[in-house]
Amino acid sequence: MSEVVYPPESVYNLIPKEEVRTEKPPRYMSKFRQTVVLEKKLTKDAMRTMGPAKVEVPSPDKYLKKHSKEPKLLEKTERSKEVRDTSTMRKPPVPVRTDNPPMGIHTKRDFIKTAAVVPMKPEPTCVDTNKGHKQRLENSGLVPKYIKKKDYGEVPEYILQRSEEERRAQEEYDNFVREQREQGAMKHLSDEERQAVLEALKKNWDKLHHEYQGLSLVIDTLSKKAHKERLEVEMKKLENDINLFERFKTIYIPNI
Repeated sequence: MSEVVYPPESVYNLIPKEEVRTEKPPRYMSKFRQTVVLEKKLTKDAMRTMGPAKVEVPSPDKYLKKHSKEPKLLEKTERSKEVRDTSTMRKPPVPVRTDNPPMGIHTKRDFIKTAAVVPMKPEPTCVDTNKGHKQRLENSGLVPKYIKKKDYGEVPEYILQRSEEERRAQEEYDNFVREQREQGAMKHLSDEERQAVLEALKKNWDKLHHEYQGLSLVIDTLSKKAHKERLEVEMKKLENDINLFERFKTIYIPNI
């Protein structure tokens, strides 16, 4: 059985102690509380309350009468009467056979020239469907409007800029090769040597391509992935070298 442990006795425990009350701080109240409550009441829908919306009850005197919803004709006014009278006004009578027409009236209009004027031709159209749908020929895209542009037939600006960059790069390369050749660091390859190097590059590319075609369809290991990437990089380098040897007939290599 465990022993009961009592606190140590002390004389000070006999002195009555004053009860200390802790006061809680006042509850936080936001200064926007009234604004939020007002906005909530304004945005509250009428039918979201308990029961139907409180609307004004119609008066018993305004009951639905017969023919009240049928469209009504406009009421007759003095203006409508005037319009009706002018529309029904009689035209002047036909002149009698014995009446003489007015004489001596001259006009500046040339009837000969008016009759000789060529009638206005209709605008050219084209039919684009089997149902006879027509549209203007000018808007159909069949009229070559582009030939009427101011810059038609001129070389675009970006092509001229690209040609200038290629010419500048070729000129810098030629200057570099000339300087290296004068210093004896470069030597010129003959056509036979260039052709031999080109054939050797193509053989190496065919060999790598044959090896690349023999890879498995599923690349599921790191070694297979690395082997495939290595073959692609080497084939890309060989393609660049082959393109260089085919483009330039004059090749200079370092003189080792």
